[in-house]
Amino acid sequence: MTPAPPLEQALQRGLDALGQSLPPGGVTLLGRYLRLLERWNRAFNLTAVRDPATMIPRHLLDCLAVLPWVQGERVLDVGSGAGLPGIPLAVSRRAWQFVLLDSNGKKTRFLTQAVAELGLTNVEVVKARTETHRTAAPYDTIISRAFASLEAFLDAVAHLCGPATRILAMKGAYPEAELDRIHHPWARLESVEPLAVPGLEGARHLVVFTCTPPR
Repeated sequence: MTPAPPLEQALQRGLDALGQSLPPGGVTLLGRYLRLLERWNRAFNLTAVRDPATMIPRHLLDCLAVLPWVQGERVLDVGSGAGLPGIPLAVSRRAWQFVLLDSNGKKTRFLTQAVAELGLTNVEVVKARTETHRTAAPYDTIISRAFASLEAFLDAVAHLCGPATRILAMKGAYPEAELDRIHHPWARLESVEPLAVPGLEGARHLVVFTCTPPR
């Protein structure tokens, strides 16, 4: 058997340390994703991280660490950017449906290309602002790694929620000041989860809300 390339080996070690596994072929898919992201990054500046090996903890493992809190089968990634966390999550859960939402044309062009090259039939790319995006049924999980504040995130996604929707906000340090400013009676703070990401220094937290949107 031909040994896996170094990038895939490093990703597998990270997954082992995280206590997670991917479906067959998942490590190879994410390795291809990182190489594609590296190529596009040279022209489009999709992420400040340039080295694919550094992208493993900073992007892939960081995103996959939130997987235990993602619920249901319809997931919206708000402000997806380069596809984070949506693409790693979609590779990990091929039976679920993911919508990657971003208003930036160069980013959605990259996402469309990545989804096609990786054969991710469970992913839809949508170019739109969150406030104008509409869905026939509420999402089961809405997640973002990119919003500036929790209050702005909740304001933007209220119309996309149902009574059982879970809202997940990925953060660095514990966002105490942001939590103090939230006054949304329809969004119940469920927990703030500290995340341990192998190979990643600094604090990481996941803020978990459940929502019953205003009528």
